[in-house]
Amino acid sequence: MLLTGRINSYAQFVAVLAVFVLVLGLTALTTKWIAGYQRRQNMNCNIEVLETTRIGNNKYIQLVRIGETCWAIAVCKDTVTLLGEVPKEQLKEKGPGNAGPRFKELLEKAMKPKE
Repeated sequence: MLLTGRINSYAQFVAVLAVFVLVLGLTALTTKWIAGYQRRQNMNCNIEVLETTRIGNNKYIQLVRIGETCWAIAVCKDTVTLLGEVPKEQLKEKGPGNAGPRFKELLEKAMKPKE
């Protein structure tokens, strides 16, 4: 009687673990699908946020491209204020050399056994 109770407990544990992994996988796939859908929706837009910098609690400065013109705006909790136009010649292009390390590289570095 005790042996069948243990087997039943292990079977329930494996079933719950399988359901958890299934739900986790479905969540990941749904998130990936929604991200791709939103990316496709915004591909042909004339408005693009180029860069955002935080300057305080709920206060940001954003560089926004509207059509062919770039603008600097201040975004606060309740307001958005136009700071001015930014000439394209003054903008620095963010190249692949300026980007930080990729998440995959950081994860591989963290998982590597220390010598």
